[in-house]
Amino acid sequence: MTDPRWLTIARGYIGVREIKGPQHNPTIMGWLRKLGSWIRDDETPWCGTFAAAVMHEAGLPVPREFPRAKAWADWGANLRESVVSPGAVLVFERKGGGHVGFYLGEDAEAYHVLGGNQGDAVSIVRISKARCIAIRWPRGEPVLGRPVLLAANGATSENEA
Repeated sequence: MTDPRWLTIARGYIGVREIKGPQHNPTIMGWLRKLGSWIRDDETPWCGTFAAAVMHEAGLPVPREFPRAKAWADWGANLRESVVSPGAVLVFERKGGGHVGFYLGEDAEAYHVLGGNQGDAVSIVRISKARCIAIRWPRGEPVLGRPVLLAANGATSENEA
């Protein structure tokens, strides 16, 4: 199975990390500039910015309010849980707001999510399926795979910021 182009792009950013204080990560700041964001630091929640930067780099549209994670819940086309595929955009509830990231796979209780601002970095975490409020796919793009079952290793993230 081949990853969709945006997921390949996203994997290339694993390890990008925000910098606390007056200095800011130039990669994250570059995403904000390219996307025309009003945000001027890398400490404002940036999971939506990461998703938008990846989609933009892949030549795909992004929500107008892309920094807001929950804005992704109406983006693209709905994808049923039974046909979720690597690269699907997952939107989650979290204390204080929402979170957005890309589906890599799942175990019985959690999705394995590649996303930005997960522990202040682009990383892979497990997030409870019960928190998922939307599964989305770019309109006009073929769904390339199907659900991927993975072993449940590691803790489940409670608050991705």
